Amino acid sequence: MADMASYQSDETDVGERAILDLGAFVGDLIIEDDAPSDDVSLEGLEQELEDCKTDDVIATILSKGTKLRDYTKDVENNLRKVELDSIEDYIKESDNLVSLHDQIRDCDTILSQMETLLSGFQAEIGSISSDIKNLQEKSMDMGLKLKNRKVAESKLAKFVEDIIVPPRMIDIIVDGEVNEEYMKTLEILSKKLKFVEVDQMFKTSKALTDVQPELERLRQKAVSKVFDFMVQKLYALRKPKTNVQILQQSVLLKYKYVISFLKEHGKEVYLEVRAAYIDTMNKVLSANFRAYIQALEKLQLDIATSSDLIGVDTRSTSLFLRGREPLKNRSAVFALGERINILKEIDEPALIPHIAEASSKKYPYEVLFRSLHKLLMDTATSEYLFSDEFFGEETIFYDIFAGPFAVVDEHFNTILPNCFDAIGLMLMIRIIHQHQLVMSRRRIPCLDSFLDKVNIALWPRFKMVFDMHLNSLRTANVRTLWEDDVHPHYVMRRYAEFTASLIHLNVDYGDGQLELNLERLRMAIDDLLVKLAKLFTKQKLQTVFLINNYDMTIAVLKEAGPDGGKIQMHFEELLKNNTAIFVEELLVEHFSDLIKFVKTRASEDSSSGSERPITVAEVEPIVKDFAGRWKTAIELMHNDVITSFSNFLCGMEILRAALTQLLLYYTRLSDCIKRIVGGSTLNKDLVSISSIMYEIRKYSRTF
Repeated sequence: MADMASYQSDETDVGERAILDLGAFVGDLIIEDDAPSDDVSLEGLEQELEDCKTDDVIATILSKGTKLRDYTKDVENNLRKVELDSIEDYIKESDNLVSLHDQIRDCDTILSQMETLLSGFQAEIGSISSDIKNLQEKSMDMGLKLKNRKVAESKLAKFVEDIIVPPRMIDIIVDGEVNEEYMKTLEILSKKLKFVEVDQMFKTSKALTDVQPELERLRQKAVSKVFDFMVQKLYALRKPKTNVQILQQSVLLKYKYVISFLKEHGKEVYLEVRAAYIDTMNKVLSANFRAYIQALEKLQLDIATSSDLIGVDTRSTSLFLRGREPLKNRSAVFALGERINILKEIDEPALIPHIAEASSKKYPYEVLFRSLHKLLMDTATSEYLFSDEFFGEETIFYDIFAGPFAVVDEHFNTILPNCFDAIGLMLMIRIIHQHQLVMSRRRIPCLDSFLDKVNIALWPRFKMVFDMHLNSLRTANVRTLWEDDVHPHYVMRRYAEFTASLIHLNVDYGDGQLELNLERLRMAIDDLLVKLAKLFTKQKLQTVFLINNYDMTIAVLKEAGPDGGKIQMHFEELLKNNTAIFVEELLVEHFSDLIKFVKTRASEDSSSGSERPITVAEVEPIVKDFAGRWKTAIELMHNDVITSFSNFLCGMEILRAALTQLLLYYTRLSDCIKRIVGGSTLNKDLVSISSIMYEIRKYSRTF
């Protein structure tokens, strides 16, 4: 009944909430049948109705037009009906509810009995847990004891193993051959010897007096045996035609532990083996390099002597001194040519002398120089790496190579004072630089000081030979060198080739000192060339001589590098100036009256206040003279240029410049005639500008 009352109360609350909710929508509107319309306020009603469109109940009421009071009564009637139906349902189910109550009481009794039973189980489990804990503690105690006994057993077993000397080991050390098994036995012996020396427990053990003497006798026997073995292997290196590197890699390296054993347990014997190896390799490598150098010397091609200088007259050199070398080799004194290829062959294998000698081929010294140093680098690299791996010492290399270095130095000190080949010296300097880079890439530092020493020796020698060339130009006998020929002088060609060669060898290095020396050489050749030119009696021939030499020099320098440089730019400026001088001289030779008039009278006429005006009578002879022979004069100029200049293209450029300048002079003459009183009478004798242009184009097509 309480539930029914609650339910009824809930139904009443629902009805009230419905009424209150409805009131919330319609506000404080009081619905009375007889209320006068004047008391009803409809303000905001439209907005409230708009907001209530979504409510289904209100929308239904509004659509049917039902009054609010009637709708409320209907709701109350429905609620009463629902309440009565609910009470009736509850009365029908009352028997079931009583049965449900009895069942719940029975369940509560059963659960109480289970609680008692589980409490008993809990007490028994607590007792078992205590027993398990006791067993666990006993187990841990037993495990700890077992672990301690195992550790003690392990240490004792290791101690016994370290001090015991098996009979098999004694047999191998005393009677066995030195092989892989012997070296493994040496490792075991080494461990036992170290153990005896450092283990404190052994030093207090009674086994010390029994084991230590036996180990010492085994050590002495092993040291003696491996010493004899290593000495025997080192003697094999001294046999003629032995490939030392193969023997080192395939034989000696297999026994490198022998050296480690001697270093640790036989220091004195190790030092003897080390000294024997150093002495053996020093002698073997020294002999090999000495034989290789002697074989290379037979292949040497002498390029230059002390008289092969830029400013030395070739005609003053005895023919008997030249007879032993082919003429084609003389050009290599100043021209680089194919000798530059040696810098592209830096990594090529060293020459094999007997093969080269069989072909009767000779080589410039820089080829032999590269080959010798290539062999030195490869041998040094191999020996350095072997010494480091076999002996564990890098310093042993320098003791071994003291002999080979001395042999190479002796040879180099013999060759260098007699080397007058500046190009070859510069090539050797570049070769040394490349070899330094090779060793740097290999990460092998053993030749750093040696290569630096060679480089330091080459530069002063190059400077001395270069200064000899420079002094030969400064002290040259101009009368002896002069030849009555306007074509390029052989001294200038030597200079051009020599300079171009050094510029080419300096392209990737940018050596400022070399550039300064080349500038000094350029100043010396400038002075000498001007002196040679002044020996020609005619000014025109002097100019032609200078142009030919400058043009040839520029052409040779361009082969060394397309970008030119200061020296090339200097000669291009000289060529330009002398070309302008020659053009003027050539025009004066054939059109002197025209040029004189244009330079003097035409300029006076153009200036204001001229005291003596130009007359037709003054100009007429010049006009008629030009009209009568201008084509012939141009032909003569063409022939003169063709015969004067050795470079056809240069000659044609000069001819075109001369004809262009002639056109300018004649144009100024024509302009001057137009300003003369009565000048129109000369029009019949004037050559048209277009005719001259046509003639110029005709000669331009010959390019």
